[in-house]
Amino acid sequence: MINHTQVSYFTFGAYFDIGHLKYFVFTIMTCFYVVIICANVCVIVVICVNRSLHEPMYLFLVSLCVNELYGSSGLFPFLLLQILSDLHTVSAAACFLQIFCLYTYVNVQFYNLAVMSYDRYLAICCPLQYNTRMTTNKVTVLIALSWFFPLVAIVVMISLNASLQLCGDVIDRLYCDNYSVVKLACYDTTVNNIYGLIYTFTVLIGLAILIFCMYMKILRVCFSGSKQTRQKAVSTCTPHLASLLNFSLGCFIEVLQSRFDMSGTPISLRLFLSLYFLTCQPLFNPLMYGLNLTKIRIICKSLVFGKV
Repeated sequence: MINHTQVSYFTFGAYFDIGHLKYFVFTIMTCFYVVIICANVCVIVVICVNRSLHEPMYLFLVSLCVNELYGSSGLFPFLLLQILSDLHTVSAAACFLQIFCLYTYVNVQFYNLAVMSYDRYLAICCPLQYNTRMTTNKVTVLIALSWFFPLVAIVVMISLNASLQLCGDVIDRLYCDNYSVVKLACYDTTVNNIYGLIYTFTVLIGLAILIFCMYMKILRVCFSGSKQTRQKAVSTCTPHLASLLNFSLGCFIEVLQSRFDMSGTPISLRLFLSLYFLTCQPLFNPLMYGLNLTKIRIICKSLVFGKV
């Protein structure tokens, strides 16, 4: 039996020898990382340097992009090292650090999307009260809470996992995953499972229901309102809805991979699904918002092509 004090390194079982193709894969992944960094930094800079964009919707978007830079930095440098390495191992401390980074990224993303849904609900369903109800102080508090609660929740989760006694050191993933580590535990993990279920059902599913209810009210206003109201709703809600659906799809894929046996699935598909969850969202959001939000699109054009 191997206890927790003896597990100093984890080995990743999802990697396989691809020979010289690893340099090609390394180049592709590096390009993805560079595009993610550049696209998100571009959106942040455009919003920060233009006072006309210092509105709640764009400030929430800055928080979203900062989180995507944070999440990508928790995955890509580690992934690039693993691609080039012949020994696919990681220290226990680094593994738990990566779990912390990736899980806080996912949770902060969900909180940010919920806050943005609330902002769109006020703007469309309560337009006359929007400026009084969505003040600068309230925006600051909402952004701070959307970071604070996930950080606390994941610290508790990591503390519970770090105290587990493990009887194995092989993780069948491309990167460190919380559930994969819990499955290696020698003894009962009831406390960890209960905490995960309580957090999932009270917080994450609660936020999902809240988002659903707010969009039902938005749709009701759109169908009963004027053409101008519908156009405003479509222009501001389309990128947010697309981001929400893309993120939800990624979460669903991640749950399938971590909770069910995927050994019968082709290895190439498993690798793609593993990377989709943490790659497409940071790449998708800045492009979607940049192309659909008129103010950002106009300012970006003026920066690239001159004064518009």
